[in-house]
Amino acid sequence: MALDLETRNQLIETVRRFVRERLVPIEAQVAETDEVPAEIVQEMRELGLFGLSIPEEYGGLGLTMEEEVLVVLELGQTSPAFRSVIGTTVGIGSQGIVMFGNDEQKAEWLPKLASGEAISSFCLTEPEAGSDAASVRTTAIPDGDGFVLNGTKRYITNANRASVLTVMARSNPDIAGAKGISSFVIPVDTPGITIGKPEAKMGQAGAHICDVVFEDCRVPRSCLLGEEGQGFKVAMQVLDRGRIHIAAVCTGVADRLIRESVTYARDRKQFGQAIGEFQLIQAMLADSQTEFFAAKSMIMETARQYDSKAPGMSMNASSCKLFASEMVGRVADRAVQIFGGAGYVTDYGIERFYRDVRIFRLYEGTSQIQQIVIARNLLRNLEV
Repeated sequence: MALDLETRNQLIETVRRFVRERLVPIEAQVAETDEVPAEIVQEMRELGLFGLSIPEEYGGLGLTMEEEVLVVLELGQTSPAFRSVIGTTVGIGSQGIVMFGNDEQKAEWLPKLASGEAISSFCLTEPEAGSDAASVRTTAIPDGDGFVLNGTKRYITNANRASVLTVMARSNPDIAGAKGISSFVIPVDTPGITIGKPEAKMGQAGAHICDVVFEDCRVPRSCLLGEEGQGFKVAMQVLDRGRIHIAAVCTGVADRLIRESVTYARDRKQFGQAIGEFQLIQAMLADSQTEFFAAKSMIMETARQYDSKAPGMSMNASSCKLFASEMVGRVADRAVQIFGGAGYVTDYGIERFYRDVRIFRLYEGTSQIQQIVIARNLLRNLEV
C-alpha cells in the first residue's frame, strides 16, 4: 500500500537532509579509506533504509516501486558507495526472498534484512557467466535431503559484509541453459563457503566486491528458493526491479553533477565573464538537463507500470537502465569538461564521480544486454 502524500514527503525530506548533512561532507573520506563509517551504516539502519522494499509485516517500509525510486533519487545525490551499502539488501539481495521465498524463509530473513541486522548479496556472476546468465557453471547437486554446491561466483557486491546469499546454481547438469538452474538462499557461515578479499576497482571506493567460493558446501533442501529449476526465472524477475532502482541511482547522480556544473559555471570567470555566459557551456548544461529530465520521466513511468503490473514493464525496465546509465556517463563527461582542469583533479570530486558512474553501464546487465532484451521484446511482441 502506498504511503499517504504527507508521509512520503517527510520520508523524502529526511533522506535528502541525511544525504546533504551526513553523507556529502564525508565523500572524500570514504574515497580515501575505502570504507563507509560504521556510525553512518547505523544511521542508515535507524532511518529504515535497509527495509525500503521489504513488506511492513516483516519490519520494512514496504515502499511501492515509485516511492522507492523517489528515495533512491535522493540517495543518488552523493557518492554511489553510500547507496551500495543498502543496495543489495533493498534490491537483488532480498527481492528473491520477497518474491519466491516460502513462509519460513521470509520469517527467518526478512526482519533481519529490514532492520539492517543482516545484509544480503546476490550471487549470479561467475568467471565464465556474466551477461550470459544461463551459462552458470556453479553446481548444486542433489544429495540425500539437500544439495552440495561447488563453484565460484565473481564480483559479488557486499559479499564481505553479507549474512545471507541468494545463489544461482545448476542443480541439473544434464539440462543445458536456463532450465537446469535453481536458486538458493544460504547463510554465509555455512561450511564450505569462502569469501575472497575485496577487489581493487576503478571507482566507488567504499563499495566492496568479492569472489564467493563454494567447496563441497552442503545445504538442506529448505534453502531452495522457489521450485527446483526455477532459478533463472528468479534472477530475471529480481533484476527487472533492480534495473529500475539502478536507473534511479544514475539519475540522482546526474542531478548532483548538473547542480555542481551550474554552480561552477556561474562562479568561474574567463575572458572577463562567468563561463556560464558562453553558449558552448550553456549547450552542455542544456543537454545534460534534458537527458536528466528524460531519464527521470522514463523511470517514474516505468515504476508506476511495475506497481500496476502493466504489460511491457520488463522491456521498459531495460530501457530505463540502458538510457540512464549511458546518460549519467555523458553528464559526468560534460561536468569534467565544464570544470576544465579542476574537473580532472581530486579536490573538486568531479573526477571521482566520473569514475564512479562507469560501473552503471556494466552491472545488473550491461548496456549491450539491455539492447538485446529490448530488441527481443520488440521482435516477439510488437504488433504492426
